[in-house]
Amino acid sequence: MDRLARMALLADFYGPLLTDKQRAVWDLHYEQDLSLGEIAEAEGTSRQAVHDLLKRTEKILTSYEEKLGLISRFLTEHEGLVAALEVLQGFSPQDFRSGEGWERLQAARAKIESLLAATET
Repeated sequence: MDRLARMALLADFYGPLLTDKQRAVWDLHYEQDLSLGEIAEAEGTSRQAVHDLLKRTEKILTSYEEKLGLISRFLTEHEGLVAALEVLQGFSPQDFRSGEGWERLQAARAKIESLLAATET
């Protein structure tokens, strides 16, 4: 996973645990793509202070993930759903003796697709 995607996941999962200042600077840098200098000017502080705040915030978020493992669990579950969906997509109506079995399979497939769609937003 690339760095930007990891930072986005950290913020998605643990961002509400940050202070308002940490969240605001994180958003300006990672979501709004502002440079450290631009953020420093907007916040009325130094570039070094912004850099330090971002590094501390990254350490805090990483620490939360190390302790709680929510992102790791999320990614594992997502991979499992993708694998299950691939198995279900391999079935055809001819694999079932009754239409009811096929309908249950399609219902399971729809549920997994729904869960996957929810994890990708």
